[in-house]
Amino acid sequence: MTLILGIDPGSRITGYGVVRDTGRSCEYVASGCIRTGNGSMPERLQVVFRGVREVIETYGPVTMGIEQVFMARNPDSALKLGQARGVAIVAGIEAGLDISEYTATQVKQAIAGTGGADKEQVQMMVMHLLKLVQKPQIDASDALAIALCHAHHRQSLIPHGLVGAKRRAGRLRL
Repeated sequence: MTLILGIDPGSRITGYGVVRDTGRSCEYVASGCIRTGNGSMPERLQVVFRGVREVIETYGPVTMGIEQVFMARNPDSALKLGQARGVAIVAGIEAGLDISEYTATQVKQAIAGTGGADKEQVQMMVMHLLKLVQKPQIDASDALAIALCHAHHRQSLIPHGLVGAKRRAGRLRL
């Protein structure tokens, strides 16, 4: 069984989700949101870093999936998102986690079956797949979806002996 951490980065709210991959299915472990408040950007990034580090220390995942930055309408927002994503990755790397990145479309495709699914569809599928009786917060739901996507990708690579392969430029590198 493998514990997987999913991260949905944000400069104001960073969602996290932890699932246990049993090889046949995934089980819910924990989820939540790291709220950064209204401080300066460096202070908010420190909150994200410490929050992700605390989640890693508390639950002990061995691998992490994180959403890739997409170019939003506002370039400033994309830059802030990239910075939050960067500190989350550093927290994972410092803890020795294997880190994989997924686009929003890949996550939606893996969870809802279509890359055009909206957040509510993804949230409902996360609830169904993890047998949750209560809706998680939307950022936590997105993070759980990333963790589930990561589990699905890992399971598809296991039979081929490619679990340790790294993805670069859309291709697997051994």
